[in-house]
Amino acid sequence: MTKGAEKREHPGESRYPAAAAILVASVLYLVLPSALVVGPRYLVPALELVLLVPLLVGNPRRMTRETRALRWVSIGLLLLIAAANLSSLVLLVDQLVNGATKNGGQLLLGAAQVWITNIIVFALAYWELDRGGPVVRTRMPRSQLPPADFRFPQDEDHDAIDEVAARSAAKSDWSPAYLDYLYVSVTNSSAFSPTDTMPLSHRAKVLMGTESISALMLSVLVIARGVSLLK
Repeated sequence: MTKGAEKREHPGESRYPAAAAILVASVLYLVLPSALVVGPRYLVPALELVLLVPLLVGNPRRMTRETRALRWVSIGLLLLIAAANLSSLVLLVDQLVNGATKNGGQLLLGAAQVWITNIIVFALAYWELDRGGPVVRTRMPRSQLPPADFRFPQDEDHDAIDEVAARSAAKSDWSPAYLDYLYVSVTNSSAFSPTDTMPLSHRAKVLMGTESISALMLSVLVIARGVSLLK
């Protein structure tokens, strides 16, 4: 058996961080200002929970099982959260541009909620797409993994000093988990550019560019306008 093709003993990624992030996004949508919500307030969170349940049943503790149906439900949940947050962002910008509200505090709160949800959405997108998704990343032999969308420091640390190399992908069988992608999303949304993790594929670059633009729009247009309304 060739090196990298042997069966991996990785226990599978924990389900909890991604599930917690989805619940946070649902709660943030529930408490958005009314002007930033499309339709019944409870509709989107209810749909998100309906889609989350089969994913929890399929992989309750660790991500070890994947079927075509579970994969599509997971992608559908991501798209639902993204669409809901995008609609809130559009309504927020409309409120500011048209001067429909004078409540600066409410706008700042709504901007913060949309920004945090945006971070969660893109972290989920990176997590779902990179190297085939969370189940493939940890269960498939490395020689059979799809090409990486992101280059993490652990992918290159195998020849560093011993205490650093010990955590490298080559020596510890490390694979990126949701919290790694959440960190990528936070730094990209804050610095408007990659920091320690580089996008490799076109789709990763498009996603990171889109996230940077949306975060920049929130920072420059939405927050600046909200602060001015506080005066």
